[in-house]
Amino acid sequence: MKPVYRLFSMLCAAALLCISSLSHASSDPDTEAALNKFKQAPQTWPFFHSSYGYAIFPSVGKGGFWIGGAYGSGTAYRGNTITGYAKLYQVSIGLQFGGQAYSEIIFFQDKRAYDRFTSGSFELDAQASAVAITEGAQAKAGTTG
Repeated sequence: MKPVYRLFSMLCAAALLCISSLSHASSDPDTEAALNKFKQAPQTWPFFHSSYGYAIFPSVGKGGFWIGGAYGSGTAYRGNTITGYAKLYQVSIGLQFGGQAYSEIIFFQDKRAYDRFTSGSFELDAQASAVAITEGAQAKAGTTG
């Protein structure tokens, strides 16, 4: 598997459910800051030019003590245009303790994938552990639309 596709899978990880709603408005400063970081990273920069669209979650909070959860609010883009907003939810049960906060971006390869996401019932099933975008990660991800 090519490293670029592994990175793409890692970036799609850590969410069980993403629900989006279409509306138009301006982006907030946190979203712009996270977007700029992803655009400057050599691992993700090419996807901004080759993907149909993307959704960015500038701050995803994750924590747990036996029962865990995660939540984040994001913005969907088609090119440089905001097309809607999304919520990311995750619930997990098992041995876990602690918390973390991170930014996440999901790239959509084509119109079909983007339309499935913006339709309001896009699901990612994933387990992931990431150290840093420059140091490596491991992930297992699947999608249901």
